[in-house]
Amino acid sequence: MKSLFKFIFIGLLLLASCKPDPEPEEITPPQLVSVDPANGAMDVSENMTRIVMTFNENVTLKTGYNITLNGSPVSDVQPGTNKELTITVSSLSVSTSYTLIIPANTVKGPTGVYLPTEIKITFKTYTPPVRTYSTEAQKVIDFLKSIYGTKTISGTMANVNWNTDEADWVKVQTGKYPALNCFDYVHHVFSPANWIDYSNTTVAENWWNNNGLVAIMWHWNVPKNINSGSSTEYAFYASNTNFDLSKISDTNSAEYKLIIKDIDIIAGYLKLLKNKNIPVIWRPLHEAAGNTNSYTGGKAWFWWGAKGAAPFKALWKLMFERLTTTHQLNNLIWVWTSQGNDPDWYPGDEYVDIAGRDLYPETNVHDSQIVEFNKVKTIINDHKMIALSECSGIPDPDKMMQNGDTWLWFMPWYGDYTRTDKYNGSTYWKSLFNNPAVITRDKMPSLK
Repeated sequence: MKSLFKFIFIGLLLLASCKPDPEPEEITPPQLVSVDPANGAMDVSENMTRIVMTFNENVTLKTGYNITLNGSPVSDVQPGTNKELTITVSSLSVSTSYTLIIPANTVKGPTGVYLPTEIKITFKTYTPPVRTYSTEAQKVIDFLKSIYGTKTISGTMANVNWNTDEADWVKVQTGKYPALNCFDYVHHVFSPANWIDYSNTTVAENWWNNNGLVAIMWHWNVPKNINSGSSTEYAFYASNTNFDLSKISDTNSAEYKLIIKDIDIIAGYLKLLKNKNIPVIWRPLHEAAGNTNSYTGGKAWFWWGAKGAAPFKALWKLMFERLTTTHQLNNLIWVWTSQGNDPDWYPGDEYVDIAGRDLYPETNVHDSQIVEFNKVKTIINDHKMIALSECSGIPDPDKMMQNGDTWLWFMPWYGDYTRTDKYNGSTYWKSLFNNPAVITRDKMPSLK
């Protein structure tokens, strides 16, 4: 019996040894999983700087690759450790079709096997709304586009309304003027007076004639009591006035009539600048959403946002049409100020030239603000340039350029925000103006 078991055991061993060897595992080339922007995309931002391709495994490239975009070689292609291949592009044009080609046998997987087929990705860039600007305004826009992403423009805010006080202070501290100065029509209800007269454009003329950029905002004061026929008290905070913007669609309402009256007054002041060929970076109705979308119970700070997004956008479009069409003010470059969480408040590409963001950090005030930058970028689908339209501390330009929050310009608020070391101060302004990424007024071209 033992011999029988022994015989069976030896037989099984012989059978096992006769099994065929397993088939060798097939080695496959890498496969493209996705691409951003997607193949065939039709609304790609002209500000896009990267095409990101994701594969099913990490990839490398053969030496001497010949990757092209519209026939021109692409030199900056970086394989990553996260199965991505990043292609850096620059100087895309609007309303243009692009074709990216990676030839066959260029992309290699970790096993050494090349992708044997060509990769061909096509996309078309965004077609912006048709707008006609004055010659000088167009030159300003072209200049801004030429430096966006690589430089940042230095700016200061007028001390309350119609002056260059903060810019003059910066000049004393650093020996240089900032490139941009922002004025404010906050006291239009009192002008003309011996202390404020917006019809005297000398200060704006002097700034422009010295190659400075002229920006203007409008803290829009309205009567505290709109129902009073002879109100002498005014406010722009929603809590201080009963002005009801929801009545904007009622052309017989006191609110609508005052809106038209005030816009026409401001149009008269802006027309004085147009007649002197001065373009204006125009930033009305700022921070409209306030804290509405920030937390439960959040509210708009100003009356132009107190009734929600729809009336605000109606006001923006009414102002836009009245200033650009009725009053023919083609010297205006329109800046909409986002709160970073307010996509429903965006008036639309055809009514906006630049997006702004106002930020007032109390700690680490010179840090990069890439998170807030990207929030605005998402809201506008990267179709507009983005500026740090107000701030406390100015972000470190080196961090800005490294992290990607390449604000078109920065502008601290007046007073302590400009002058004290807590936020900026003399020493920091000097370091800013020694940074090659910062444009001061002496580095501005003539845009006349």
